[in-house]
Order: sequence, then structure tokens, then C-alpha cells
Amino acid sequence: MSYAIRFHRPGGPEVLQWEEVDVPAPAPSEATVRHEAVGLNFIDIYHRSGLYPVPLPSGIGLEGAGVVTAVGGAVTEVKVGDRVAYAGGPIGAYAEVRNIPADRLVKLPDAIDGKTAAAMMLQGMTAQYLLRRTYRVQPGDTILIHAAAGGVGLIVCQWAKALGATVIGTVGSDDKADLARAHGCDHAVVYTRENFVERVREITGGAGVPVVYDSIGKDTFQGSLDCLRPMGMMVTFGNASGPVPPVDTLELSRRGSLFLTRPTLFTYTAKRDDLVQTAGELFAMVTAGKVKIEVNQAYPLKDAAQAQLDLAARRTTGSTVLLP
Repeated sequence: MSYAIRFHRPGGPEVLQWEEVDVPAPAPSEATVRHEAVGLNFIDIYHRSGLYPVPLPSGIGLEGAGVVTAVGGAVTEVKVGDRVAYAGGPIGAYAEVRNIPADRLVKLPDAIDGKTAAAMMLQGMTAQYLLRRTYRVQPGDTILIHAAAGGVGLIVCQWAKALGATVIGTVGSDDKADLARAHGCDHAVVYTRENFVERVREITGGAGVPVVYDSIGKDTFQGSLDCLRPMGMMVTFGNASGPVPPVDTLELSRRGSLFLTRPTLFTYTAKRDDLVQTAGELFAMVTAGKVKIEVNQAYPLKDAAQAQLDLAARRTTGSTVLLP
């Protein structure tokens, strides 16, 4: 027997329960993974709260790293003893041990430890598809990233800087501004006292930016549109402040033929070849030292409710892991 965090109804952190669970032998296409660390992400809160409904009762969590302890008879992607990581599901990562489809696992380079891997897979692969596929950042671009001191934000700042971009980032405090600047953010805008739209226009000489990466949602959406240059790309990839209200598409034409997309990591890594390539580019950036993963918080796995409370209250910076 093993233990996992599960929930039986949507709600606040109090619905998360530490339960004993049975982990059967893996199915033919599955592998059994004993977790070394589990990643904490905002999407976990969306699942728990019911914003993104899941069949209940359910496990929770989409990201982890550990060691393969058993494989099904049809598995070719990994073998027993391999160090592996994954992100994007299926749901159920908040567990000491779990079974998972083997084609969702990627092997870890020796240079990347399990805690770092668990902290970076979902956020790092999100940064990869945002910067290299949704809008392909070019040298000389000036970009805007909200929540620049968060897990995705710190990775985006570093990666974009390595690509030759100028990075504008919004943050909630001076301490977070210092953290963002230390990771490649050229202009850290403290949104609690500065108007980020005015600052972006000032920094760009009134031109606006070609792309905004926005994980905040409702509170920043309209302002983000105001930051874009004509034919700019609005990338809304999270709802930290709540879902974006319905959009009048005529607004996109009035503001200069803007593009709007709501991407997900699940779509960008649905094919195994895309998953392996996305993870491979992330591993290369990390092992080359161009992207440093900040694991700034660690909680015991059984304390997942407190970890989610702190994440929602924006008391965390960088990445957070849960330790079985």
C-alpha cells in the first residue's frame, strides 16, 4: 500500500485528503514510478476548485519525477531503474507511487536531479512552447510576461533573454522585482503601484510589444491587449485572477488586427515526438546553464493543502515541490 492526496468533491484546500491507496501492477502500456518529488502548479488549484472539472473522486497533480520500478509488457519507452519525469497528466501526481502511461515519461539527463525535474517540467515545457512555438521570439523582440517572478515567469525571463529579447515583466513587490531582474528581466514593473500599460508604452516608445504572455487572466486581460502593437499576439495561458470574460472579437480588429490564443501544454505535447522534443530543448537549456530552475519552496506531500494556499496567496516565488 501507498499514500496519495485525493479529493471527493470540489472546493477549497480542505477537500484534499491524505489517503492510503492500492497501486496495482502496471497495465501493458504503463510504468510504475516511485516519486522523488512532485510539482505544484496553479492548474492543480483549478482542478481542486472545480474550475476545470475532473471525474470524482480523483487524485490530483500533473507533474513529477522519480524512478521506474515496474513496466508493463508492451512498454518500450523506459525500463526499470530509469530516472524519469513527466508533466501534463494524467492527473494523480500527488502520490508516493503511481502508474502512468509510459509514453508520457521522458528520461532525465544525469545532470538534472529529481527535485529540479519535478519543479521544471510543466513550467519549463510551457515556457518552451510559448517562446518557440506559440509566438517564436526573435532577437531584438521586446516581450511582456506577467507574473515574472513566478515559476513560468522566471524561466521565460531567462530563456527569452538567451534568445536576444528585451523582457518586460510585471510583479507584485519590490522583492519580486529584484528576483525577476536577477533572472533576465530588463524592466520589472511593480503593478501594485505602476500602471503596466503606461510603462510598456513608455519602454517601447509608444510602439507596443509583439507578444504578451498572460497567466493572470481576468485582472490583466484588457490591459494586456492595450500593450500590443498592431498584429500582435495575445497569449492567455492561465487564470490566476479568474477566467477571462467573453471577448468581443471586434475589439481585436479595433486594436490593430490582433491575434488571440489560449494554448495548453497538453495540446503542444499530445504527440510523443513533440513531448520528447519539447523536453529535450528544456533539458538542453538547463544543462547549458542558460536557464536556472529556482526551487524556492518544498513541502511534505501530505501538506499539499498548505502549499496550494500559499501558491494561491502569491506567497511563493519560482517553483515549488512536494516531497513524498
